[in-house]
Amino acid sequence: MKNKSFKKAVENSIFEIISRAAIELGQDTYVIGGFVRDFVLNRKKSKDIDVVTVGDGIKLAEEVASMLSGNPKVQFFKNFGTAMVKTKGIELEFVGARKESYRESSRNPEVTPGTLEDDQNRRDFTINAMAISLNEEDYGTLIDPFNGMQDIEKKILRTPLDPDITYSDDPLRMMRAIRFASQLGFTIEKNSLEAISKNAHRIRIISKERIVDELNKILMSEKPSVGLKLLEETSLLEYILPELTALKGVEQIKGQKHKDNFYHTLQVVDNMAAKSDHLWLRWAALLHDIGKAPTKKFDKEVGWTFHGHEFVGSKMVKKIFKRLNMPLNEKMKYVQKIVMLSSRPVILAENVTDSAVRRLIFDAGEDVEDLLTHCEADITTKNKKREQQYLRNFERVRQKIKEVEERDRVRNFQPPVTGELIMKTFGLKPGREIGVLKETIKEAILEGVISNDFDEAYQFMIDEGKKMGLKQV
Repeated sequence: MKNKSFKKAVENSIFEIISRAAIELGQDTYVIGGFVRDFVLNRKKSKDIDVVTVGDGIKLAEEVASMLSGNPKVQFFKNFGTAMVKTKGIELEFVGARKESYRESSRNPEVTPGTLEDDQNRRDFTINAMAISLNEEDYGTLIDPFNGMQDIEKKILRTPLDPDITYSDDPLRMMRAIRFASQLGFTIEKNSLEAISKNAHRIRIISKERIVDELNKILMSEKPSVGLKLLEETSLLEYILPELTALKGVEQIKGQKHKDNFYHTLQVVDNMAAKSDHLWLRWAALLHDIGKAPTKKFDKEVGWTFHGHEFVGSKMVKKIFKRLNMPLNEKMKYVQKIVMLSSRPVILAENVTDSAVRRLIFDAGEDVEDLLTHCEADITTKNKKREQQYLRNFERVRQKIKEVEERDRVRNFQPPVTGELIMKTFGLKPGREIGVLKETIKEAILEGVISNDFDEAYQFMIDEGKKMGLKQV
């Protein structure tokens, strides 16, 4: 079927070069998958272009590279029978059309050469199985055997073949289905959704890195709760982040109940998505209440309590990152810090003292603004008056932080008096007294007893040293 709009999609020098190279080799060739889907959806042009050819994909990649200016290098992935060429900020991936068959224990298929139809059959979703011909006789023709165009119009995600087989063969496709639903605002077709629930346990054969990659894309979507709810409804979340599913539900004792902390968390993540595209701040929003499940208790005097949930939650962050093979570096420490301090500005807002603000700045450092953004995202009350009151409270905290920081320079605090100076002044060798004096000076500055100034700190050190029985040398 000739279609000018699809011909327009491939009116580009790169596609013309690919077409000429394919003619040289006598191989039928098509652009397929995400590029076609995004063109139809009128999304931002994809920089990753998948090209499938009935024949040798690596040979086609080499032929294309030889025709491109600058003769870009061809990267080979022989295990997958694919090759990549990077040119002008675009990544072209070439693969020979193929059939696939799977073993139950692995998502890596056994591959044999096939036709375009075979290749479209193996695709995850109908919207990703559409192809545009780059062949001379029907250049620009859309090949859409599974009515992907219709599914795009109806905003439906369907698998080309039996969803039970599709998801069982490659369980990562379950995560991809939910990610596309979250990113595109599509609905997963009923049989497909049921097949995800049925095969949820098979997510265990997928590498943690691939799971986290999809999870990050869900978190970075415009409304992450869409994907997170689907992960929970299909039981996938239980295998990936059981700490979150543990927050689900409401208990009631003697007429007193607590909020559902799972759905509260989803709202906080959505609120954060509206405020910031910082991935790790969104992770902090996702994990900020995970300590509430293990710390939940009922006190007959005050009702439900979650004492210390921030501290417990920050410790759980490291376990989660480790289990999911996520980076155990500054990114993890950043998430831990936001989780640990998540309630501090809330408490501080009720009594904004200089010393409390100094301590918050000292503990949060350069992340104090992100912490306040998190606190604002954590407001999920439906009462508009109360919401406005909370926002005004945080604005007071922001103003106080600005005032205190300008005056006391506590952010990224470095003690005015060093351990070396303490040792030199009192003729000490490294030991406990140095740490005690440094801590005493720091506390005095944070409490406002002395200012963050060398002369005051030095005199304070002398006075405190005398109290400890130390003598100047």
